[in-house]
Amino acid sequence: MIPFFKRAREARRPRCAALVAAAGSASRMGGVDKQLTELDGVPVLVRTLLALENARRVDTIVVAAREDQLVEISRLCREYGITKCAKVVRGGENRVHSVLLAALEAGDAELLAVQDGARPLTTPQLIDEVIALAERCGAAAPAVQVKDTVKQVRSDGAVERTLDRSALRAVQTPQVFQADLLKAALQSALESGAAVTDDCGAVERLGKTVYLTEGDETNLKITTPADLILAEALLRAREERL
Repeated sequence: MIPFFKRAREARRPRCAALVAAAGSASRMGGVDKQLTELDGVPVLVRTLLALENARRVDTIVVAAREDQLVEISRLCREYGITKCAKVVRGGENRVHSVLLAALEAGDAELLAVQDGARPLTTPQLIDEVIALAERCGAAAPAVQVKDTVKQVRSDGAVERTLDRSALRAVQTPQVFQADLLKAALQSALESGAAVTDDCGAVERLGKTVYLTEGDETNLKITTPADLILAEALLRAREERL
């Protein structure tokens, strides 16, 4: 009886498509392509895709990539057995545009999980937790408490005020939303030219509440060469614990 009820719950849950933002220029990597750079022998993007592949609540994956990488990323998906990857599409002029283009290719998915392609240490467990929260509240993301003291500064570099660190969180991905909500938010941000730095910001512009769940300190985004060195160390430590 238990397997029957488990199958019934699975059948009722909303379909979720993961939208992978992998079309950036990697300007802070000194000319190194962070998506295809190998992390312990496996490309960064592939590690991200494998986490999504193994997440129970992800049904399909759409990757938004640079035009010159479409064929290579499709090949890597086949090579590493990433069967959930339904499409690899050309990204847009910026992140908002890229994610919107991927969202429009997500078919009948009721939830959309936006994932940075350059977060190779994301775990399937974290992905499933955020999706489960979004199922209940419509908009969710993982976040970790800010450790450093954060200053708000003027254009001349002078400190304007010190922010309350206890109320600050660093938001990670995946960021998960009801499909219609995310599409409307991205379209609105794109049309207005709003300077949103993540998908939560686009949704917040529409007056919607985003709920946060506990993130993972190791779920870092590869942005600079130093991040790659740190990711290698974290990956080794993770593998030693297994």
